[in-house]
Amino acid sequence: MDILALLSGGLLEALQPINLLLIILGVTLGLFIGMMPGLGSVNGVAILLPITFLVPPASAIIFLAAIYYGAMYGGAISSITLGIPGASTAVATTFDGRPLAMKGKASLALVTAAVASFVGGTVSIVLFTAFAPLLASVALSFGSPEIFALMLLAFATFVGLGGDDIPKTILSICLGLVFAAVGFDEISGAPRLVFLDISGFLHGINFLVLAIGVYGIGEMLWTLDTTRGKITSTEAKMSLKGIVADTKQSLVEGWRGMTIGSFLGFFVGILPAAGATPGSLMSYGVAKLMSKKPESYGQGNPDGVAAPEAANNSASTGSMLPMLTLGIPGSPTTAILLGGMVIWGLTPGPRLFAEQPEFVWGLIGSFYVSNFFALVVNLSFIPLFIWMLRMPFTILAPMIFVLSIVGGYAATKDMHDVWLMLGFGLSAFFLRKFDYPLAPAVLAIVLGPIAEPTLRQSLLLSSGDPMIFLNRPIAGPITVIAIILILLPLLKVIKNKMSSSGMKNA
Repeated sequence: MDILALLSGGLLEALQPINLLLIILGVTLGLFIGMMPGLGSVNGVAILLPITFLVPPASAIIFLAAIYYGAMYGGAISSITLGIPGASTAVATTFDGRPLAMKGKASLALVTAAVASFVGGTVSIVLFTAFAPLLASVALSFGSPEIFALMLLAFATFVGLGGDDIPKTILSICLGLVFAAVGFDEISGAPRLVFLDISGFLHGINFLVLAIGVYGIGEMLWTLDTTRGKITSTEAKMSLKGIVADTKQSLVEGWRGMTIGSFLGFFVGILPAAGATPGSLMSYGVAKLMSKKPESYGQGNPDGVAAPEAANNSASTGSMLPMLTLGIPGSPTTAILLGGMVIWGLTPGPRLFAEQPEFVWGLIGSFYVSNFFALVVNLSFIPLFIWMLRMPFTILAPMIFVLSIVGGYAATKDMHDVWLMLGFGLSAFFLRKFDYPLAPAVLAIVLGPIAEPTLRQSLLLSSGDPMIFLNRPIAGPITVIAIILILLPLLKVIKNKMSSSGMKNA
């Protein structure tokens, strides 16, 4: 009852006129910030941080949190309409969102993304409200072995993303891991894999640069090649009745992905330094593994849109939990929010709930309100997004190219990355021509920088003994499940070969 009373007070605080206005403004700005390639929630919150000094601290953090929420919704829009991930958190949405749009079902994809985002956000807020102290202690118990075991589990789900051609999938994962290793070694500080001593490689390969190159430039080249220069436009229709029907269809076809994404995304989000991107990618892989029709993923399955969208919104709330309860940011965006709180004279940590209950519960109450208005604003702008798809591809292609170039440059402000992005786009086009799966490479470059240092730190802790991943109470079960998932596709291939050889002998 105490929690309900505190939450009621927090909701009343969030519904104060100034806070409500800032929430609506924040989620609207966040929506457009999220859909702009290369911008994303991190840059958006950082750019708008100085504006918040004009309002009280509680209103300021509510405004920035609303931007964060809106950006999580907005990242899916350019992924679906243009095939360019608006942010790294929306890369997995491209896998099935773009094929749905190309089939004339952009409205279904956009509605599914909005509904899944709302469901994921709602589930995570409820979990946050009810179990904040307990979940914070669980997150704190995750050391290097546990985080590496979780990354290994994520890699285990990648094997299923490349179809039945396991060698090509493994090669794709290895390419991603190589790209992830470019730059300075985090532990020794030595430069590695710096091609031809080009200084641009010293800062590593930015994930968003690779994602925009692969799914922006590469997708554009692929579409131009398949249409052979014909003037094409995507069939896209929308009506109020259609949105209602799409909402029902998204719930029927995407409930599994929404459920997986909501809980898995929140769990990954509360882990320090993990964030929404790994959560969305892992949720997509797990949803495909648990699907009765895994072959439909990548071809335009609404469940493939629902899982990552529910996950990235759930993880965005989850990443707030270690920031508020432990003073440890759970994502790059919450690191900026943490800095803002310190500037405003608020000290995040275990005592914040006791010393500043009005602030904490006002912020939690704003999560509920922001999530609702983000859904309303998103659905309201769907006609505009649908209109974009009615343009001929001969007009869209130059727009995609320009947005990709601007997005690639905005990510790091380095022309080296623009040329790198163009190279990734060309490479992705040719790899797709030879039926190499691109998703595992893109996913590997996200988790590689997390998996490698945690592996090395774990082995340093155990003096090189790999049993550290099996004899710890949390890392052990996760590692065993990951090994089983890795072996299952191999057993399937062996079984198919044995059955085919048996038929030949018969």
